[in-house]
Amino acid sequence: MRQEHAKKTMYYAENPESQHDFKEIRATLLGEFFRFATDSGVFSKNRIDYGSQVLLDSLDFQAGDSLLDLGCGYGPLGIALAKVQKVEALLVDINERALDLARQNAVKNQTEVTVLQSYLYDQVEVRFDHIISNPPIRAGKDIVHRIIEEAPRYLKAGGDLTIVIQKKQGAPSAKKKMEAIFGNVETLKKDKGYYVLRSEKNESS
Repeated sequence: MRQEHAKKTMYYAENPESQHDFKEIRATLLGEFFRFATDSGVFSKNRIDYGSQVLLDSLDFQAGDSLLDLGCGYGPLGIALAKVQKVEALLVDINERALDLARQNAVKNQTEVTVLQSYLYDQVEVRFDHIISNPPIRAGKDIVHRIIEEAPRYLKAGGDLTIVIQKKQGAPSAKKKMEAIFGNVETLKKDKGYYVLRSEKNESS
C-alpha cells in the first residue's frame, strides 16, 4: 500500500495526491527572464531541473517550426522555446496538476502554447518538426524506450527527437535504442553526467 501511495504522489501520476505547496520560481532561460508557478506533485518544483537547462541550451530551432514537448511538467521548456525561438509548441503531460500550471505559466510569461493531457503520445494526432523530452526516469526504462520507439510516427520527414538523460540513469541504453529505431543518433552535449541525444527521421525510420 505504501508503494501504491507513493506512485499517486509522484510527478508522473495523472492526479497527484500530495498536498498543494504553491511556489513561484524565477529563471533565465535562453537569455530571457521567466517566472513559473510550481506546486508539489510536479517534477522539479523548486528549481528548473539542470537536465532541462542542458537540453534547452542544446536546441536551436527555426521560427514557425512545430514542437512537441513530451512530459512538459509545468512548461519551462516549451514555453521558453515558444517565446524565444518562436516555435509553435504543443505541451503534453499526463499530470493534470502540471498541465494547469503550464497553462498559467504560458499566460504569466505572455506566451502562446497549446497544452494537452496525454499519456505519452496517446492523444497526439499530428506530426512535428521536433520532439523534445526530459523523460520521467522514475516511471521506468520502458517509458523512456516507448518515447523513442513511437517518436518516428509523430515526426515529419527530416524531423528530430532530442532527449536528455543521465548516464547513470540509462543514457547508454537510450542511445542504443535511438540508433536501433532511427538508424542514427548524435550526442549533442555532455554536462555533469547528462547526455543530450538527438536522432533524425529519415526514409528508413
